[in-house]
Amino acid sequence: MEVDLFIPCFVDQVQPEVGQNLVKILKHVGCEVHYNPQQTCCGQPQFNSGYKKETQELARKFLKDFEGDRMIVSPGGSCTGFIKRRYASLFDNADEKKAAENLSNRMFDICDFLVNVLKVTDLGATFNGKVTVHDSCSALREYGMVSEPRTLLQNVKGLEIVEMEESTTCCGFGGTFSIKQKDISSAMVEQKVRFAVESGAEYITGTEGSCLMNINAYVERNNINIKPIHIVNILANF
Repeated sequence: MEVDLFIPCFVDQVQPEVGQNLVKILKHVGCEVHYNPQQTCCGQPQFNSGYKKETQELARKFLKDFEGDRMIVSPGGSCTGFIKRRYASLFDNADEKKAAENLSNRMFDICDFLVNVLKVTDLGATFNGKVTVHDSCSALREYGMVSEPRTLLQNVKGLEIVEMEESTTCCGFGGTFSIKQKDISSAMVEQKVRFAVESGAEYITGTEGSCLMNINAYVERNNINIKPIHIVNILANF
């Protein structure tokens, strides 16, 4: 199967190894991967801040960058969920709306793609350690992904899943929320990390790199003994 690769801004700029490991996984399961180097931001930050015109401009570029009929795979539910659920509503023009709907139907988070499209639940990966899962707001509530990450993790040799309290509660990032509501955001990430540590886990994982970036900043700032790691980096250990 031929697929297009969409790499969100924060993965490109902060977590490039996630993008590299995504390619490794896709090739491992037999996909031919295409990457358009002209791709840019999907427009989610602009949309969330109320800049509809700027969002439309980026969405139009995104539609052009991902023309065709190949499935598009990405390492995260935030941008992916935004594109799937919001793109079509950005346009009044019938042709643009149809193109956005077509693209939305071709957009997949890697966990959803593996489990529900390719029907792959065991990649042959090995990862030794106790891991707790953070269910990000965007993946859970925007994209609609629930069980797929754990389905994949359960088949990783040497990995033990230990559930934390309130795994579905926000970590406090929320894009610009963490800047506009700094004190509330800090309290939320403190609680998230405390629950993760209390679970006995050595690692905290999830599908959303921005959440893990937020959690990692708190962990490093406070010298806490738990390691945030993107689920893609776990699944690529084969």
